[in-house]
Amino acid sequence: MGVAPRPAGSDPASLTPVPEPTDRCLTVVMPCYDERATIHEIVDAVLASPLVGQLVIVDDGSTDGTRDVLAGLDDERVQVILHDRNRGKGAALRTAYAAATMPFVIVQDADLEYDPAEYPVLIGPLIDGKADVVYGSRFMGARPHRVLYFWHYVGNKILTTASNMATNLNLTDMETCFKAFRREVIQGIEIEESRFGVEPEVTAKVARLDLAVYEVGISYDGRTYADGKKIGWRDGFRALFCIVAYSRPGEAIRLKRLSPRR
Repeated sequence: MGVAPRPAGSDPASLTPVPEPTDRCLTVVMPCYDERATIHEIVDAVLASPLVGQLVIVDDGSTDGTRDVLAGLDDERVQVILHDRNRGKGAALRTAYAAATMPFVIVQDADLEYDPAEYPVLIGPLIDGKADVVYGSRFMGARPHRVLYFWHYVGNKILTTASNMATNLNLTDMETCFKAFRREVIQGIEIEESRFGVEPEVTAKVARLDLAVYEVGISYDGRTYADGKKIGWRDGFRALFCIVAYSRPGEAIRLKRLSPRR
């Protein structure tokens, strides 16, 4: 099923030695496509966190000059990997996860929607030895959120509810970018989706393991399509397909074979 099971009877703290909160214990993985306007600012913000020991940036075929900015980065913690063409977010994450070396791994988009200053909030349950996976929810807590598209909100709620029904989890924000993992957990999951279907795929595979999953509230400074937002309605339909395809019944009838890998 594309996942490596956790050893029977083990608890979360037994998988990864729990570092001190002041240690450089994080690999930040950053898929990047045509983000010249924001890439320098977000990289600076990521590297300002004392928790970050490695930043893996996968440029997914940018053509807007993003690669010129990446070529000028000068920090020993930064590793840049270039895709020869645009393969999709899932493909970029597949490459980045394989390169991770720190105990914990966080996904960070290359825009400015998610705040690296909140890494301590996101990995708190990991540091405490309580969690294997943490989702940063845009829909819980009192942190500030930019008010944007109503129908995006509705679509997200539909996808999260459908995912919860398929996985028996109780998430409030399945589609969030801000996810944190123990490194051996995410490296033990085979990423098959190459585009935005990666979010429900990973959620389904996490739910199938005997893992401790937590959610924490985060802020969200969402951007508009004029700002460069890329996800669209087709990705929403693909997410619904993936929710079904990676569920236990979907896996049993091999529903994935009806769709090309994306």
